[in-house]
Amino acid sequence: MIYLANALTLLIQFAFGCAIALFAFRLLAEAVRADFYNPICQFLYRATNPILTPARRLVPSWRRINLAALVIIWLLEVVKNFLLRYVTPGYWASAPGVLVLGLADLLNFFAIIYLVMVFAWALLSYVNIDARNPLVPLLGKIVDPVLKPLRKRLPLPGGFDLSPVIAILIILLVQTVIIAWLMNLGHAI
Repeated sequence: MIYLANALTLLIQFAFGCAIALFAFRLLAEAVRADFYNPICQFLYRATNPILTPARRLVPSWRRINLAALVIIWLLEVVKNFLLRYVTPGYWASAPGVLVLGLADLLNFFAIIYLVMVFAWALLSYVNIDARNPLVPLLGKIVDPVLKPLRKRLPLPGGFDLSPVIAILIILLVQTVIIAWLMNLGHAI
């Protein structure tokens, strides 16, 4: 019976992870004003518009941040944790704890996204890749707000850009300190 619970847990995490990724990348693409004619952005807009269009009437955007998408991502995380609470053996969190775990998972998801994207951007800087690939400019626009402040403050020893290494270190520290504390708080409530 535990094997069935593990399989159901995996399916829940996968389904919610895909939905969360769609809204998260839509949020990031809007925040950095990515090129709308990029095929990846067009897919994100088409896939999320049926839900975000009515939600934006209730939750307006703030500056360039689509707060409706952020609320939807948080709600998806809360529902995922609520379902996991009943499916996964040994998983316990109260109703307020599930709300805090939703916030922790939201922050963790964005930390993992940026960790992967900064690492990929650093690798792409060493490889000659076709700049017409729709992923390259989108990745550059999303990663630039994180790396740009670090590039301004860090020296370039021998022309080597250390900003991706420092950004990855900062993201790992945020996961270790803040997100882990929120997860412990969510399970303790």
